Amino acid sequence: MTSLGKNKRIVISGTYSTGKTTTTTALSIATGIPMINALSAREILTDLYPGRRFQDMTATELMALGLKRFEERIRAEEQALSQYGSFISDGSVLNEWIYGTVRMKVGINPGSTLPHRISKKIIGFTSKPFVNKYLESYGVVVNKHAKKWYTDIIHLPIEFQMNPDGHRPVSEKYRKLSDQEIVNSFKDIGFSPYYVKGSISNRLETIINYLELTKIMSIDNAITLAQQKIKENREMVSQRIIEQYHEPTLKEKIKLMTKY
Repeated sequence: MTSLGKNKRIVISGTYSTGKTTTTTALSIATGIPMINALSAREILTDLYPGRRFQDMTATELMALGLKRFEERIRAEEQALSQYGSFISDGSVLNEWIYGTVRMKVGINPGSTLPHRISKKIIGFTSKPFVNKYLESYGVVVNKHAKKWYTDIIHLPIEFQMNPDGHRPVSEKYRKLSDQEIVNSFKDIGFSPYYVKGSISNRLETIINYLELTKIMSIDNAITLAQQKIKENREMVSQRIIEQYHEPTLKEKIKLMTKY
C-alpha cells in the first residue's frame, strides 16, 4: 500500500442502489486500499433466516439482521485497521440504523404489497414505541463509532432509479428519505460529506484526486475486475436464496402479514 493510503478510513456513503458496492470495490482495486470484507445483507439473510425474503421480514428479524451487519462491520474494520492501517467501507455503521429509523416512518416493508404494508402498520402500532426506543439507543452506539473511526465520507446521491433485481425491498420514497438522513447524520457528528456523481469511472477519478490517493492500476481495469467480482458474488448468493426459498402456504402468508 502507498503511503498516501495510510490512515485513511474512507466511507463510500449512500442509500440503496446508488452504486456504492461497485464504486467501493473498484476504488479498492485501483488504489490497493483494502475494502472491508463484511458480509452483505443478502448473505446475512441466508445465514440468519434461510428461505426468507426481505419483504417478508418482521421488525424483530430486521433488527436482528441490522445487529448482525453491525457486528460484521465492526469486526472487519478492526481487522483491516490492525493489518493495513486503513480501509474503504461500502456504506457505514450508520446505514442499518438509518434504514431502521426510516422504516418506522414509511413502513416496515416498504417494498411489499399494499395489503402486506397495511397489515404490518396495524399490527405493529403497539410495538412501535419500543422499536423507536431501541433504535434511539442503537443510534447512540453507531454515531459514537462513526465519529471515532472514519476519516473521510464520500457520498453518492441518488442519480437513477432503483435496480429492479428483487433484492432491494424498499420504495423510492424510502430511498429519498434515507439518503437525506444518512447525510444529516454524518453532518450531526461533524463530517462534511463530499458529493460525487457521474459514471463509475468519473467517480473514481474524482475520489482519487480529492483524497490524493495513488493508483496502482488503471481505473478501467479496476472497474472491469470489480464488476466481475460483484457479479460472481451476487450470482452465488442469489442462487443460495433461490435454493432456500419456498413459496409460503396461505396459512404462512397470513401469519407473516400479521407478525410484526
